Amino acid sequence: MKLIKKLIWIAVIAFLLSACSQLGGEKENIDPPQKVSYEDELDVTGEKNADGEKAYEVKTELYLIDRNGYVVPKTLGLPNTKSVAKQALEYLVKGGPVTEYLPNDFRAVLPEGTEVSVDVKDGVATADFSKEFAEYAPEDEMKVLQSITWTLTQFDSIKQVKLKMNGKNLKEMPINGTPIKDMLTRKDGINIDSSTAVDITNTYPVTVYYLAQSNEERYYVPVTKRVSNKNDNPVTAVVKELIKGPNMTSDLYSLFMPDVELVEEPKMENGIVKLNFNENIYGSYDQKLVSKQVLEPLVLSLTEQEGVEGVAIQVNGKTDIVNQDGKPLTEPVTRPEHVNTGSF
Repeated sequence: MKLIKKLIWIAVIAFLLSACSQLGGEKENIDPPQKVSYEDELDVTGEKNADGEKAYEVKTELYLIDRNGYVVPKTLGLPNTKSVAKQALEYLVKGGPVTEYLPNDFRAVLPEGTEVSVDVKDGVATADFSKEFAEYAPEDEMKVLQSITWTLTQFDSIKQVKLKMNGKNLKEMPINGTPIKDMLTRKDGINIDSSTAVDITNTYPVTVYYLAQSNEERYYVPVTKRVSNKNDNPVTAVVKELIKGPNMTSDLYSLFMPDVELVEEPKMENGIVKLNFNENIYGSYDQKLVSKQVLEPLVLSLTEQEGVEGVAIQVNGKTDIVNQDGKPLTEPVTRPEHVNTGSF
C-alpha cells in the first residue's frame, strides 16, 4: 500500500509541474529576502506612465479573505508612497482603492467607509480607525484582527500592532467582544486550527503554509496549528505538520508525500536550518528533483520561526539535488521577497 500511495503522489506532483508550465509566465525563484521598511521606499518597481515619465509601484502584501474564508496574503503593486503602512490598511477597505486590484475569489476585510491613521514608533504601529470599523460582519471578527496584524508586520520596522477606534484604545473587538491584547503580533496566529489539540494548555503554536486552488491559480495559505509540548523542537514540529497536511475537512492540500521523513535531527547554524530528508522528499527520483510546491511551503513555514533565515536541504546526507527549474540546491534557500505574487 505504501508503494501505491507513493506512486500516486509522484503522479500528482508530475501532473502539477506540467500544469504549472502550461499556465504560462515565468516561474518565480526563491531569492534572498529584501528588507521592506516603513520609512524607506524599498522594493519599488518602475514602469512608464502615459506621459513617458517613470511611475513607481510598491509591492505590498495585503491579507485578504479568499472564497473559502481564509486570510491570505496577496502581493499587489500599489502606488508609490512614503506612508506604506497606512496605504496598506487603506487597501483593506471594502469599496476602497483595492477594488480595481482585487483578484477573483478574494474580498477586502475592513468595512466600507473605514478611515485609518497609522503611527509607527519603536517597532509599534498604532492604527486608529474611524467608527465605520465597527460595522464588519460578526463572523469576520478574528479575520479582521489577523489581517490587520499580518499586513502591518510585513514591514521590518513594525513588530507589534496596537488598535484604536476614534482615538480610544480598543481592549476588545466591537461586535463579538473578542479580547484584544495590548500588543498584537504574528505569534497570535492566523487561520487558527486547533482541531487536533485535545489539551491546548500543553501545546504551542506553529504556522505552516498549505496550498489552495482558485480556478487555475494556486496560492499559499498560512495556518497556525497547535502542536504538543512533547515535541520541543519547533523546526521538527513544522516539518511534521507539513507532511501530515491540513485538516481533512479543509479546502487546503499539501504535496508532501506521506512517507517523507527527517533522517536526523535538524541543525541550526547562523540562522540556517539544515534538514536531512529521506528520498521521499523528491518529486522526481531520476532527476533528484524537489518540486517548488514542496520547497516553498517548507521555506515559508520555517522562516516564520524566530531566528530562521534560510533552509539547507540534504537527502540522505547528499546535496546533489535540484529544484524544479534545474538549479542546484547546494546553497541555503531563503524566503521569497513576497508571497502569492500571481506567478506560480
